Amino acid sequence: MKKTYGIEVDCANCASKMEDAAAKTNGVKSAVVSFMTQKMKVEFEDGADVDETMKLVLKNCKKVEDDCEIFI
Repeated sequence: MKKTYGIEVDCANCASKMEDAAAKTNGVKSAVVSFMTQKMKVEFEDGADVDETMKLVLKNCKKVEDDCEIFI
């Protein structure tokens, strides 16, 4: 399953950090963050709980960029 989320991030480097953090989260198959469009596209592993996985993604992204936001 793939979903797109709106995000708020201040710079392209921060978006790159968010992308790496999201991609390393359990339940995430792949993640792409676009600074220009302020969107995150997430592909989930089969059987992953989307809501719980996105909570973990947000938590992991906040570790690398504490003022970022993902509109879940």
